[in-house]
Amino acid sequence: MTKHIKENDRLRKIVESFPKLTVTVLADLVADEFVFGEISRVSREAPVLILKHHDRKVVPGGGANAIYNLADLGVNVLPVGVVGDDEPGKLLLRAFRHKRIPVSGVFKDKSYTTVTKTRILAGFAHTAGQQVVRLDREPAEGPNSHLRREIVLAAREYGRASDALLVSDYGYGAATPTLLNVIREKRGLEKVPVTLDSRHRMLEFSGVTAATPNESEVEEVLGIRIGNDWERLVAAGDQVAGTMNLESLLITRGKDGMVVFPRRHKPVDIPIYGSDEVTDVTGAGDTVIATFTAALAAGATSEEAAHLANYAGGIVVMKRGTATVTQQELLDALDKAPPAAREH
Repeated sequence: MTKHIKENDRLRKIVESFPKLTVTVLADLVADEFVFGEISRVSREAPVLILKHHDRKVVPGGGANAIYNLADLGVNVLPVGVVGDDEPGKLLLRAFRHKRIPVSGVFKDKSYTTVTKTRILAGFAHTAGQQVVRLDREPAEGPNSHLRREIVLAAREYGRASDALLVSDYGYGAATPTLLNVIREKRGLEKVPVTLDSRHRMLEFSGVTAATPNESEVEEVLGIRIGNDWERLVAAGDQVAGTMNLESLLITRGKDGMVVFPRRHKPVDIPIYGSDEVTDVTGAGDTVIATFTAALAAGATSEEAAHLANYAGGIVVMKRGTATVTQQELLDALDKAPPAAREH
């Protein structure tokens, strides 16, 4: 009991220190659009549902969701990325300003299309809508050479004044391995921890302190199948951490929680916080890396940061749509349950 009280006190102090931190986020910015429709009838033209439009909302997604999560945790966040001169881009900038997030590092360009993921949700009156289709709008190519140069300059400037640099790579060109290498060429960023969330190419990045892939991403980059084999999971984690020379690796496993691999220490298997009957996993990975990064920047150990990320992940998957976790919600979770780990 005394051990748990000390652990919780330590975790509380870490969370309470978040407002003293500044984190730069180099990110592919995505607009998550949700269109809600009430099921009216089945079309006579084809066997499809006809929906009566009910509501629409656009919220920060992808790397923009990691930025939003940091802000709601109380962290001072400095985003660096690109949006198009279009409605989704303007709505993202408006959302950032609403949270008082500086936007001087977010570059708007007419030649670029804001990445937009539109989810159509169908339901009856007084019921929660279920996603029936998703439509993605993506730029034909990544940011041009001028935008890439602006991204590098902004990330260098902000990174030097930050406690951590978070890289959120969704494959759209604003957070590539090459850009990170160029950003780190100049002096002043050597001691800034770098955390990485990369959808398909994490092994191509160098100079990274910690990474937070999910299990399927690890399977993809290594070309293996892990399943429920603990030894195979440990071997895969050791391989990724060794190849990337990481200080820590956090592998998320959905309903099975997450496993953290601290350098020179045994992996720690952390069961999911809360119910495994999740509501929506959209954007949960962004919440995890935001919390993990904030904790590391605050001086947490890899294991402490993983426990806090696990609390945050368990909270956010109980919310519908792309959502965030607040600093107070994290503190409340610490009051409800001590951090737990499974023995192997």
